Amino acid sequence: MLLATILIILFSLVALTALHELGHFLLAKRFGVKVEEFGIGYPPRIYGKKFGETIYSLNLLPFGAFVRILGDEEASNSERSFTKKSIGQRALILLGGVVSFWIVAAVIFTAIVGVGGVPTAVPDDFSQTGVEPFVQIVQVAKGSPAEAVGIKAGDVINKLKVQSAKLKVEEEIDIDKASQIQDFVVNNRGEELVVSLQRGDKEMEVSVVPRINPPAGEGSMGVALARVAVLKYVWYQAPYQGVKITLQQTKAIPIALVKAIQEKIAGSKNSGLQFMGPIGIGQMMGQAMNQGWGSFLILMAMISIWMALFNVLPVPALDGGRLLFLIIELVRRKPVNQKIEQKITGAFFFLLIALMAVVSVKDIIRLF
Repeated sequence: MLLATILIILFSLVALTALHELGHFLLAKRFGVKVEEFGIGYPPRIYGKKFGETIYSLNLLPFGAFVRILGDEEASNSERSFTKKSIGQRALILLGGVVSFWIVAAVIFTAIVGVGGVPTAVPDDFSQTGVEPFVQIVQVAKGSPAEAVGIKAGDVINKLKVQSAKLKVEEEIDIDKASQIQDFVVNNRGEELVVSLQRGDKEMEVSVVPRINPPAGEGSMGVALARVAVLKYVWYQAPYQGVKITLQQTKAIPIALVKAIQEKIAGSKNSGLQFMGPIGIGQMMGQAMNQGWGSFLILMAMISIWMALFNVLPVPALDGGRLLFLIIELVRRKPVNQKIEQKITGAFFFLLIALMAVVSVKDIIRLF
């Protein structure tokens, strides 16, 4: 089972990267740029076959995909070289990979809202025929009573129960609103609560004692809650909703990131800001799989949006950095020296790899 999960995660990440590279590939072909190779995985090459002018290869290292375009890495005087195309065409070729991430996210969200429905945060007064909202934990504060007893983000709270030591009476409530939990916890601070949780297909109970005087902004249990409803749409509404959700998340992610950074700078221990490398992302994907395919696909869509936003950053070695050089070329009316551009890109690529290595080490430490 573990091996199957690892293979699914690897396949998903490689597929996501391959679709990104496909965006570059299709736009390059559209503008007449020669594509020398389209590879799945990274060299050394296991197998390759040439169709037309392009080699399609399968490579040993299963960590992504790549497209090798004439003139992209080495200077070429051919009219079919990347560097011989107009600034607008080169910009579109670079953006093709970024846009493909957003397209993938929109397609996934379209499938989810049309087939199983998409979990959506709703207010406590929300009501719709055939829809049964539930309360889900969206964040667990570090060092909180909830974290101490193993409560995790993504868990659904079904019931709360207390055996009051003072009143010597037992009280139990079924949960379908966030306010019910908040009121119940506040009224029973310092008492031992039994929390009935749903984690994927598993049901469990944990005992937790809410703090009487919690740190500011955390709450007695140390959890952030959301009332969630699974909303489903008919097939002709699904594409619109898929695009709408993608745009909403594209807007929400930078806002949440800026807020988390501000809280981190202010000294908050629970800003929610946590960098993850491939190992951390793989662990998160494994947890999502345990919660069901719906959760896994939603996470894949969110990773796709994150990758789109990350790639448009004006950092050399990323698509956004390449676009920055094109903007400089447009302003200067002549291209940046290719060797200088390659040196700057290579330096930043090395820094990104080093950062990924550091983050991966921290991911491993968190695992153990």
